[in-house]
This record gives sequence, structure tokens and C-alpha cells, in this order.
Amino acid sequence: MSLRPLKLAVVGHTNTGKTSLVRTLLRSGEFGQVADRSGTTRQVTSSTLSVDGEALIELFDSPGLENAPELIDTLEALPGARHDGPERIARLLDDESLRKHFDHESRVLELMLASDLALYVIDAREPVLEKYQDELDVLGQCGKPIIAVLNFTAAPASREEQWRDALARVRLHSVLAFDAVVRDPATEWRLFEKLCGLVDDFEPLISRWLDHRRTEEQHRARAALAAIAEMLIDLAAYRDTAPEAGQDSAWQKMQQHARQREQACVDTLLDLYRFGREDLEGDDLPLSGGCWDDDLFDAETLRHYGIRTGTWTGIGAGAGAAVDVGSGGLTLGAGTLTGALIGTGAGLLRTFGQALTVRVRGEVVLMIDEATLRLLASRNLELLAALMRRGHASQTPMRATGRDLWPDQRLPRMLRQARHHPEWSSLNRDYRDRDERDRAVEQLSQRLKKAYDGL
Repeated sequence: MSLRPLKLAVVGHTNTGKTSLVRTLLRSGEFGQVADRSGTTRQVTSSTLSVDGEALIELFDSPGLENAPELIDTLEALPGARHDGPERIARLLDDESLRKHFDHESRVLELMLASDLALYVIDAREPVLEKYQDELDVLGQCGKPIIAVLNFTAAPASREEQWRDALARVRLHSVLAFDAVVRDPATEWRLFEKLCGLVDDFEPLISRWLDHRRTEEQHRARAALAAIAEMLIDLAAYRDTAPEAGQDSAWQKMQQHARQREQACVDTLLDLYRFGREDLEGDDLPLSGGCWDDDLFDAETLRHYGIRTGTWTGIGAGAGAAVDVGSGGLTLGAGTLTGALIGTGAGLLRTFGQALTVRVRGEVVLMIDEATLRLLASRNLELLAALMRRGHASQTPMRATGRDLWPDQRLPRMLRQARHHPEWSSLNRDYRDRDERDRAVEQLSQRLKKAYDGL
């Protein structure tokens, strides 16, 4: 016979991060309301952790406790034996006048009695005050297992050690540091493993959820790396041929297609980690509305990442070089470096005639240059790293490091190989989805993973 879902109550003082914790466990920023003020959650709200449509764990967010000292005095005045905690709680809830007086607290206590286990969320930046110990005393009278979750332990003002000592003094030894606004799968595993130790009957459900979440994390990371790899292959293999006189407009069109292709990758990463463009407003990656502020083809953007440009031509970013396709010779004449090519930033690569099929004098082949590919790889992998660590209740900006992934190395072989395979790019007319491209994407994904591990 299948078990019913585990009922998990999230409780604690006002404004300690209870809703933030639920959002992080759900991987969703749509649950509840998070704000830097007290009393944001006023009703008990719930959501479920499900696998294949089956609810395994029910999460209940609750209003903050605010009046525990008076509540504990009231409970002690009620009739009943000293250790009859659940009975005293029930008597208080049966008294309509007391329920009205302790409105928030009554909702929390009713939830506690109906739950299997509780997470008591503590803002570790707060001093250890008697009112918090009174809250734990009241919650303990409900007769349900409690895990203390220390939130904001990474903050400079954290008092984690004082809190651990205080919790031990009230005989609460099941304690876990869990920053509710940081996405840390390893800490989440430890939380659910602690649950198993306190509610043995639900161990099969909790283990099933952990297996599902681990598999989900692996698949999500692989899909994200593949999305970046596919974008890079698309743009490394992207090329266009234009008359020398019309290369300005052709290059502007290529730039726009490249920007759109990168934006599609950004949207895929956001979707994989369940963020919307609006979730990244004000971040320092820099993104506005989920779009990069710094233009892909701006030399300043390259300099921010420490990427050198134009080294093989010797004439700097944006100037580039052109191939006279008919002769196969490299030309740097004034006629090839006019208009939008001057000062447009990085991004132009003119390839050598021997690799080209077009043999009409006066035409050039346009491609995305190495510096721009480095930028694409660096900033999208940096975005992925930030998303992997970001909790869904975070209200602090993500920070950019601005690093070149391969500062002292050539581009990965897969990208250099893509230069010779225009059919690998979905942006080209002769695009064909083929096994060689798939292998290049997979190999590049593995190379990106190594670079990510070093961030």
C-alpha cells in the first residue's frame, strides 16, 4: 500500500525566510510573497513535491510567530498535566477567544498538529533572545519532530555558533545551516536525509524524491551545457558571402543574427533553471530583462573579459581583414575597411580563399571571429554558474567575474573544426543536422564542463 504524502510544516518567527526556503525547495519563484518586511505571509499556504504526478511531500508555509512569551504563559495557565503539551494546545485552539487573540500563532499550532514534521527557520543574524526559545517551547508542545534551519549563515553578521549552542541547551540537536536564497543541492540532500532520520515511515517517499532531484539536476546541467555548446557551434560555423561593396549591410545582418542566437541560448538557460527574464533585473552580469546590456560586438565588452582581439591581423578589434576570394590573398586596403567595419567592435573574421567555394573576384566571406566566440562562451557559462547557485527567493544581484575561459589556449578543437563545416550552423542556408555536428556538440559540452568546474 502506498504511503500518503509527508506533511512538512515550515514555521518560525516573522521574517526569517520561511517562504524563501519553500521557494528554493520548489525551484519556483512564484510561491508566496517575499519581502523585506514582517508579516508578509498571513495564511497557511501549501505546495507539493511530486514525481510522475504523485505527490510525495507537501510543504506548508505559515505566518510568523510574534507573541510566544504571552502564548506560553497562557498555555501554562490552562488545565492539564505539565507534560500534556498536545492536549493543552488543543484546548487553546478550541477556545474561540484565545484563537482570535493569538490569530497567527493559532494557525501555526493547528498546522503543527496536522503535520508530520516541522522546519523551524531561524535568521542566524539575529541575537539569541528568550522569545525564540519560547517559540521552540510552544512548538515542542505539539509533540512533532523539529529540525532547526539556520538561515543567512553566510552573512557577516551570522551568529551561527551562538544559535547552535542555544539550541543544544533546549535539547534541539537536529540543526542544519541552509541559506534559503542560495541554490545548494548538496545542502538540500542533507536536509532530506535528516528528515529520513526523524520520520522513518516516510523514508521510501523521501528517498524517491532525492533520487528524482539528483537525476533532475544532472539532466538540467547537461542540457544547459549542451545549449551553450550548440550556440557556439552555430556561430563558429556561421558564414556569409557578400560583394565587397555590400559587406557592411551583410555584416550588420550577421551581427543581428548572432545576437538573436545568443538570446535564444540565454532564454533556454533561464527556462531550464525556472527563471524569467524579470527575475534578473538589477543583476550585475549584466542583464536587463534577461538580455545582455553589453553588446556582443563592442570592444569594451571584450576588454571587460580580458579577451585580446585582432592579434592575427595586427590592426585591432573591429578592423578585421578581408579575403579577395578570387585571388585568395589577404587584403587590408582602404576599400575593405570602410563604413561599419571601422570601430564596430570585435566579431569580423575574413577566411582564406583556399577553404572557400566562392571564386568570384571582389567577394568576401564573413565569419564570427575568435574573440567574439571566447566572449560568447565566457559570459554564457558565467550566467549558467550564477543560475546554478541562485535560490528562487534571492533578491540580491548576481555578480559578474568577467573572465576569459581559455586565456592562454586556442579555441577548443570542436570550434576550430566548425569553421570548415558551414552545414553545422542552423543560421546557414545549407544547414543539415548531422551526426558529426552532434558529436562536436557533445565533446564541446564536456570541455565547457571542465571550464565551469574551474569558475
